[in-house]
Amino acid sequence: MQLYDTARQAVVPFRPGQLVTMYTCGITPYDSAHLGHAAAYVTYDVLKRRLIDMGHRVRCVRNVTDVDDDILRKARELGVHYLDLAAEEMARFDADMKALGLLPPDVEPRATSAIPDILGLVGAALDTGHAYRAGGGVYFDVTTFPGFGKVSHLSEEEMLVLAAEQGGNPGDPAKRHPLDFVLWQPSLPDEPAWESRWGPGRPGWHIECSALAMRELGPSVDLHGGGRDLVFPHHECETAQSESVTGHQFVRHWLHVGLVGLGGQKMSKSIGNLVFLGDLLKEWEPAVVRLAILAHRYRFDWEWDDSELVPAAERLEQWRLASKGTASRSDATLDLVRARLDDDLDVPGALTALDERADSGASVAAGAALLGVSL
Repeated sequence: MQLYDTARQAVVPFRPGQLVTMYTCGITPYDSAHLGHAAAYVTYDVLKRRLIDMGHRVRCVRNVTDVDDDILRKARELGVHYLDLAAEEMARFDADMKALGLLPPDVEPRATSAIPDILGLVGAALDTGHAYRAGGGVYFDVTTFPGFGKVSHLSEEEMLVLAAEQGGNPGDPAKRHPLDFVLWQPSLPDEPAWESRWGPGRPGWHIECSALAMRELGPSVDLHGGGRDLVFPHHECETAQSESVTGHQFVRHWLHVGLVGLGGQKMSKSIGNLVFLGDLLKEWEPAVVRLAILAHRYRFDWEWDDSELVPAAERLEQWRLASKGTASRSDATLDLVRARLDDDLDVPGALTALDERADSGASVAAGAALLGVSL
């Protein structure tokens, strides 16, 4: 299998051991899942299915960021407890993912479950000189990690722009360097707080995923993923804090998914240009929505248009007609799909191969199943 690796900036062989450890950044549950979420999780679902098909065991962890600035702000606006908001949105998200045919993650841990692990990581970063206390919080000192930037390959100027856009607050006067990031922060009066040896507060965003990934999968992970917008600062910061504390390579392979746009901009809760998955599933069969997503190459940005659902529905009907009353398994068809998936998850190519087989009257049920589409 060949997959693009973000850090190496190339399509390279992916050769994990018999057990594959995979960590994908999950949602912050303060609003409904949209197509951008679905595109990412469908991608990792197809990858997981192919790895299992190859004979691997896959341990997949997808976290839930149930405490951070976004969810606390939304809970404050709605006048509800942040964990009640998280529970409501997670129930909706899980139902949408199940409808889309996703294999469930092996573990779906919440950030609030990892406070002891987070405290241990923050303490280790302080004890080893990679972090410092200032302004009532704890910051990671990026100057102590020479590899800072090796995941994103961005210049310092580019990092500063993105840090400002993503709430990294490069102008924080408590910081020694504008790219230093928060590991632990004081809580506002109406926010949750946990006791620590450097004062009560709550974790920063990046430290949550490091703690969960290492708790569930160990110091090194075979494959880590998320949307392309998470490369910096989130995954860059994850790498720096994790490797500084453990001394081990944190991630062996970084696989990022392109962003889905609407109206010329990335789908974003902050902008409000969203196509909610739940709304689509009320009008269209889940397999149709899944096929519309799969028609796009995973690592490139693309623009959503509702008109894409029509050819997806036609494709599904074509496959069903070809597979009805014929042998359900075809090794030749399966091998065509496997070959395309092993070429950097070329799912559109796999769809075309199945179309051609269906046109010839062959059953494509087995190949479709490998893509998570049940006929």
